[in-house]
Amino acid sequence: MTAESVKHRRSWPVPPPDGYTVDDLFTLPDLPPHTELIDGSLVFVSPQRRFHFLAIDLLVNGLRSCLTPEFSVEREMTVVLDRRNGPEPDVSVVRAEAVTDRRQTHFKATDVVLAVEVVSPDSEARDRDYKPHKYAAAGIPHYWLVDMAGQDDHPVVQVYERGEATGTYALTGIYHDRVKVSVPYDIDIDLTAIDAL
Repeated sequence: MTAESVKHRRSWPVPPPDGYTVDDLFTLPDLPPHTELIDGSLVFVSPQRRFHFLAIDLLVNGLRSCLTPEFSVEREMTVVLDRRNGPEPDVSVVRAEAVTDRRQTHFKATDVVLAVEVVSPDSEARDRDYKPHKYAAAGIPHYWLVDMAGQDDHPVVQVYERGEATGTYALTGIYHDRVKVSVPYDIDIDLTAIDAL
């Protein structure tokens, strides 16, 4: 090993015996942007595909265009589910009273009415299996899973709603060209508008 390679060697944080907590997530120095906490483990994200970025923009703009005053649309903000879980949905719709100021770094699960994840190759299992389970268990009433499909690589949105009796999500619709739903508020988003971005 050369002196040069030692000089540029990165020092990774060593987890405590019981794993990290959300307090650690907000106080550990030099964490990469968009680091998430899942079951006490830090999860680093890989670079985004252009589809991921454009789909987030499309949904943020679409959700804001029909927004009612009691809600706020937030992009890539940590949601504290419990002491050991702080995922970062790509898009969240939160109660407006939960927005405190511009220095805010996170929301509580009870503040969130819709969590949206855009699938990336590195996050596919988390977005399809793990996060929906965690979001539902934390009481978030609505979940959208967005994937790239077809030869034209347009977004397809799967819409889920949490059942009070089961505490789990049930699929309520799959939308290819337009998302038009009435919960958590009246939403109408033209998914083909991604071509104009």
